[in-house]
Amino acid sequence: MLIRYGYAMTFDCAVDTPMACLLDVHPSRAGDICREESFRATPHTRSHRFQDAFGNRCRRFTAPAGRLTICCDGAIEDSGLPDPVRPHARETPVADLPDDTLQFLLGSRYIETDLLSQTAWDLFGDVTPGWTRVQAICDFVHARLTFGYENARATRTAAQAFAERVGVCRDFAHLAIAFCRCMNLPARYCNGYLGDIGAPANPAPMDFNAWFEVFLDGAWHTFDARHNAPRIGRILIARGRDATDVPLVNSFGPHNLASFEVWTEEVVEQARAAE
Repeated sequence: MLIRYGYAMTFDCAVDTPMACLLDVHPSRAGDICREESFRATPHTRSHRFQDAFGNRCRRFTAPAGRLTICCDGAIEDSGLPDPVRPHARETPVADLPDDTLQFLLGSRYIETDLLSQTAWDLFGDVTPGWTRVQAICDFVHARLTFGYENARATRTAAQAFAERVGVCRDFAHLAIAFCRCMNLPARYCNGYLGDIGAPANPAPMDFNAWFEVFLDGAWHTFDARHNAPRIGRILIARGRDATDVPLVNSFGPHNLASFEVWTEEVVEQARAAE
């Protein structure tokens, strides 16, 4: 399956404003990219890319005073298969976890394990450990929170989402991650592209999506508390402890987001030609 993806963002800045973005496809999917136009900025703005502590591709540039548009467009090969389901995947005892997974057991900016630990054990302590327990967490979060873009708030934490019972995809991910970490399951935050391939069309404008990964049986596995069903065509951009580590745009000064567009869709003509 061939999937087209991309974005276009326009910013208004009163003065020259340094920015750092995580908008490039993750290195783990770089080999699947068939075509990608280079990062473009209008007016032309010099940028450079570096790799952060989590292995994500970051880009730095200074937005000039006035209006700046950045964009990217590409196509990537995808298996066309839904997220794998491994119902017999087991938990790894903390003493046997790889060293690099331990940071994903700790509390972080949006994930208050200290506030949610007792709730997690009350809710999921008697659930069969492993994949079944993580799926029970997804089921609970999916049922407890009501999704709506009008409910977006950049400062909402996992504990606040639990109390308020509303949120957007990042809040679903944060709450599920928090419960997993409370149960000694390493869990990390992910964001990227996720279209409506193989799912009912959503009339709302496309956006970037957030989901999470849990370490079971020696490997990281994808879970999605918002959709709570295996999906087709995820294109990973970045991973981190929570949304703090993987902001799409980090501006070191005030700016106004004048426009924002995201696209991710199957290239149907290519798919039919291959049949």
